[in-house]
Amino acid sequence: MAQRVNGKLSTGAEGAETVAIDALGFLAAEPERLARFLALSGLGPHNLRQAATSPGFLAAVLDHLAADEPLLLAFSAERGIDPAAVTRARDKL
Repeated sequence: MAQRVNGKLSTGAEGAETVAIDALGFLAAEPERLARFLALSGLGPHNLRQAATSPGFLAAVLDHLAADEPLLLAFSAERGIDPAAVTRARDKL
C-alpha cells in the first residue's frame, strides 16, 4: 500500500516509489494485466527482473497506468488513492 503520513499519501520521492511498486503489484496480481504491460513494454518474464532495476522502470509502470483510464481508476479504487496521485508520483520519479 502506498506510504501515508498523517493519513495522507506521501508526496516525496520515496512515496512516489511506493506508489509505483504498489502499481506493479496491482498489475502482477492479475495475469491479463501483467501480460498487457509486458506486451506493451516489450518485456517478458525472462527480463522483467533485470528491467525493474533500470532507472525509469517505475515511472514506466505509472505511465502504463495513466495511459489506461479504466486501469488507473481500478488501481486507485482498490488502493484508496486519488487517481491524480499516480500522475503526481510519476512526475516525482
